[in-house]
Order: sequence, then C-alpha cells, then structure tokens
Amino acid sequence: MAFRGVLTRAGGTAAAIVAFTASILGQQAPPAAPPAQAVDDPVRILVNRLDLEKYKATIKGLTQFGDRRQGTDRNRAAIDWIEAQLKSYGCTNTERIKYDYQPPAGRGGGAGRAGQTAGAGGRGAGRGEGGAAAGGQRGGGRGRAGSGGSTIFGNRARTGVNNDPNAQPDPKLRELNSQPSTPGPREQVYCTKIGTTRPDEMYILGGHMDGIGYGEAANDDGSGTALVMELARILNSPDVQTERSIRFALWNNEETGLNGARAYVDQRKDLQGKEDPPGSGRYPEPKWLGMIQHDMMMFDHGMPGPDGKVNPEQRPEADVNIEFQSTAKMADAAQKLAWFFKAANEKYATDYPAAVGPHMTNTDSTPFMDLVPAISLRENERGAQVGAGWNPHWHQPTDVFATFSDKDFRLGLNAAQTTLAAVAQLTGAAVKK
Repeated sequence: MAFRGVLTRAGGTAAAIVAFTASILGQQAPPAAPPAQAVDDPVRILVNRLDLEKYKATIKGLTQFGDRRQGTDRNRAAIDWIEAQLKSYGCTNTERIKYDYQPPAGRGGGAGRAGQTAGAGGRGAGRGEGGAAAGGQRGGGRGRAGSGGSTIFGNRARTGVNNDPNAQPDPKLRELNSQPSTPGPREQVYCTKIGTTRPDEMYILGGHMDGIGYGEAANDDGSGTALVMELARILNSPDVQTERSIRFALWNNEETGLNGARAYVDQRKDLQGKEDPPGSGRYPEPKWLGMIQHDMMMFDHGMPGPDGKVNPEQRPEADVNIEFQSTAKMADAAQKLAWFFKAANEKYATDYPAAVGPHMTNTDSTPFMDLVPAISLRENERGAQVGAGWNPHWHQPTDVFATFSDKDFRLGLNAAQTTLAAVAQLTGAAVKK
C-alpha cells in the first residue's frame, strides 16, 4: 500500500505519522516537537494507564443490566449508569440524543438487518430482534457475506439470534431479561473532551450499549462500550489536555439497524463547526475529522472445525481487525486512517497485532462513512468471520461475563491501546507535569 510506504520513508516517527495523516484528512497538523525519550512520551504514558482489571470491571458493571435490549427498562437503567460513570470520570458535559423508534411494518418487536449471517450458499439471511435464527452452512465453500462484500472461505458454523428466553439457564438472568422491547421514545448518551486550541474539530469514538440474545451482551457490545468508557476515563483526567476535541458516544438501537447512530447523524451533521453562540468559542458539534467504532472486541478463537465447534482458547495469532468500507465515499481517507491505527498498534499495543481490511459493515460507523473517514475495530472480520460463525456466543445466552477468559479480555484491552494511542496522536494529547 502506498500509505505504508510513506510511513516507512517517514521513519515511522509519531510526528511524521501525525503530520502525514493530518495532510490526507485535510487537517492542520500540530507543530513538530523534538524527539522525546519513551519515558516522556505522552502517548505511552496514557496507554500505560489502561488496566485490564478496570476494563473488566467496566464490562462487569454493564452486565448487571442483562442484555440491555433497546426499548426496555433495563436499557434505560444502563443509559443512566453509563452517564453517571462518565460524569464520575470528569466528563461532566454529558448530553443525550433523543429520537423515536418505530419498527418497520411486519417486523414485530425489532427491525431486521439484511445480510447479518451467512446462510446456505453464502447468501445473507436477514433477521431482526424478533426474527427467527438464520441457518448457516457447515463444511467448505465460499460465498458473499451479505452487505459486507467479503468472501467466506473454509468451515462455517450456524449463526443466528436466540429469541427464546428459556434458553437462558440462569433463572435470575432470565428474569432480568424478561421485559420485551416496545416501540417509542429512545435516548443515548455522549460526552465530549473539549480541545484547547482546536475545539471546533473532533474525533468521535463509539460503541453500542444495547444487546440481544437473553445473555449479558458482555462481548456484543459490552466490550466496545467499556472500551470507549475507559478511554473517556483516561482522557478526561485532570492532567490530560488535547488540542482537538474528542466525543465519546454510546449508541442505542444498534441491533435494530443502527438507528441510534443514524439519529445522531440526522440531527447533528448540519451543525458541524458552527460556533454557538457566535463569538463564544463554543462548538456544540465540532467538525467531524474521523469516526471510530468498537463492536465485539474479545473473541478471536479461530475458524470452526468441520464439526462446527470453535476452539475454547483464544488463538495465539488473534488480532484486532481494523476495517474501512471500500465502497464508501470517504474510502480513501478512511483507509489511510485505518493504516494509521495499525501503526499505532505496532508501536503501543502489548499483546496482539492489528490487521486492516476493506469490508466494514453492519455497525454504527456505517451512517458516517460517506460523510467522514470512518473505521471500525473488531475481534474478527465482520463479513467473512463473524458472519461465518467464528463466535458461537454472538447473540446467544452464553454471551455472559463468565464465558470469557483473561486472554479474551486482553484482546479488548489491546484494541483500547490501539485507539488510545492513535487518537492521542491525532488530537495532540499532552500530560501536564
């Protein structure tokens, strides 16, 4: 890739990488700084503040609300809890997006998303919150995985959505998840770290807090939500400043068709960069420089075997998948942003590498991808791996905290290291001494 060549010629230094990325994203690059020893590197200082036990504790806190299905009291309680946590981190300017969700006619309790699972012959099988489980195909072969466009190779296992509350063996969790979703008003919360010199520009970090399947939605997407919350905790520390703004968004209604993220885009895209009130230096919606989504961060155990079973242990070659969508209007800039994140992973992540792919799909970065460089971080490639049954806990009662090992949680932590390192550079983060 040409971008990787530039990184190599630039020597891979943080200053060179940030300057180049700023140029391709149309930003004003921060002033160059003299080389610093690793001990004085503000990016490394921030990355070192990430802690596995704190990340796990945040996921555990989310699981107290069960699967957090949208349109339920448990979902609303989880939103209140997330907002309280953000405020406790020092991100006090929390706000909510309000919108109305009405399922499309004929969909019952939830809206379907076409192409989420790979059915027979590799065709996408649509389903919704209340839809039937979609059948998969075992054995060899390949096909197109829904709207993702990626090709499925090798063995596949069945995928789908569990819609049977009685499939949850834990009676307390079954009771917690018993209230069904109802249409109507919805809310989602976000908070913003205000930039010191460029408050009118920002990066958006997102994860969706709702889930389905009658489990705890620990991985999908407690892992991504907790990642964004942990970055909010670190970047809102009193001794941390950033030149550009950062928004931490916890989307709702992802599982019904990205409705929460779509509502945000519809309501706020035309407000970008407008000072309000004029002359105040305040920008309620700074200009979007990039959108980074985090969705299912922990389980990369490899391809199912011929019997459809997946290895119970995290595979040694597990990695963080960074995806852009090659068909998006902003694909070129998004690809370069993805490679920048990979470079940040190579320098700052501790355990797992990153891989870049062109098939971002079915997650909350999609509504942004034609407007701003948008990427997603995941445990697996969305179309070719998740859609082929590489995670047997996806939308199942087994998506609970106790299912996952420290190796799984550490993959999510490495994704957090990757995003924190990249965004700290892009926003000009500094740690006051």
